[in-house]
Amino acid sequence: FLDEARDLPVGEQLKAVNRFANTREYVLDIDNYGVEDYWAIPREFLGAGGDCEDYVITKLFSLLWLGYPPDQLRLVVVQDTNLRVPHAVLAVARGRETLILDNQVQAVLPDREVVHYVPVFSLNASRWWIHLPPT
Repeated sequence: FLDEARDLPVGEQLKAVNRFANTREYVLDIDNYGVEDYWAIPREFLGAGGDCEDYVITKLFSLLWLGYPPDQLRLVVVQDTNLRVPHAVLAVARGRETLILDNQVQAVLPDREVVHYVPVFSLNASRWWIHLPPT
């Protein structure tokens, strides 16, 4: 899959990576691994499905393999204000825009269009951030 995606334009790569990962089955960690929270590596996720952060990790590693700089990628833990649950998405910085790859949505959307998520914290390969609620 990644070999085929390598020659696509950037926007198409992001869509392809999001779609590919989103074809995997959503499975709670307790059902997959017998624990409340487990962050799966891509091989585990691709073989057994997973939950939201597992989709993000697989998308993140896919984009790294395609040559995206690590500092442009962040795993973001958000509070879903519609469902009132924590959730994780991948944020990809592209110039002045940040795009969101989400296992609940097939489209890759600018962060300004995703209004039902409130960021709690985010991390990348070298840093982490705490997001303060709006005042």
